[in-house]
Amino acid sequence: MGSRSRSIALWGVALALTFASAAWQRLSGPTHPARGEVRLDGESLRYRLPRSGVTGRDLAIGVAAPAGVEGELLWRRYPTAGPWISVPLRRAAERLVADLPTQPAAGKVEYRLRFAGGDAAVEIPPAPAIARFRGAVPAGVLLPHIVAMFSGMLLSNAAGLAAALAGAFAARAPRLGRWAFALMALGGLLLGPAVQKYAFDAWWTGFPFGTDLTDNKTAIALAAWAIALLVARGGRRARAAIVAAALVTLAVFAIPHSLFGSELRWEEAAASRPGS
Repeated sequence: MGSRSRSIALWGVALALTFASAAWQRLSGPTHPARGEVRLDGESLRYRLPRSGVTGRDLAIGVAAPAGVEGELLWRRYPTAGPWISVPLRRAAERLVADLPTQPAAGKVEYRLRFAGGDAAVEIPPAPAIARFRGAVPAGVLLPHIVAMFSGMLLSNAAGLAAALAGAFAARAPRLGRWAFALMALGGLLLGPAVQKYAFDAWWTGFPFGTDLTDNKTAIALAAWAIALLVARGGRRARAAIVAAALVTLAVFAIPHSLFGSELRWEEAAASRPGS
């Protein structure tokens, strides 16, 4: 295989790893819609229930259901032990729908749906879905953040693959690593806190201020690359450090997005707003 073909293969593998990591984060994260299918009186009910909402807008919940089926939405703030609030589902063409009332930024609610038809009844999902509300993030902040993080991850993968190869490819690895570090620092340490502030009214919710794994994994990846670039002055030691930094980055970004993220403490919120 020639140098050009090997270069194309390297970038192809790096791109595939990056797309796979990004897709896994979203699909496995706590804000990905809850999906499933149940049967009610011989009929199939497929559902896709949202687990993320925008503050200032009620969160629309709906499931396609045949005529003759009725139901209710049950919800309460999470995490609390308060009573469940029942909202009747209303018919809108082929769907039964209801609205979850908007909540403050980082406020969570848990909810489930009950359906009855004929002599049968069913409840979905198997465990209550938890929806978190966030503030609206301007596209001018969110899109550059996403592009910077995605590009940094791509270059991190490319640097690790290049370092694992011999000759000219390995010589490119430190430069790719420096770009990866710069882009992840831009996306994670500058634009990331701005996204957090708009969404959850907090600049940083990772260590030592919180347990948000999105912030923490960004810090770990940047630390790994900072160490690798300090020792990346040539030789096998540098190659090993870059490969290790790329593997650490790939591993930490396999952690689902928004896991252990911002969560409003209802008791504290109520205490800060007398009469609420």
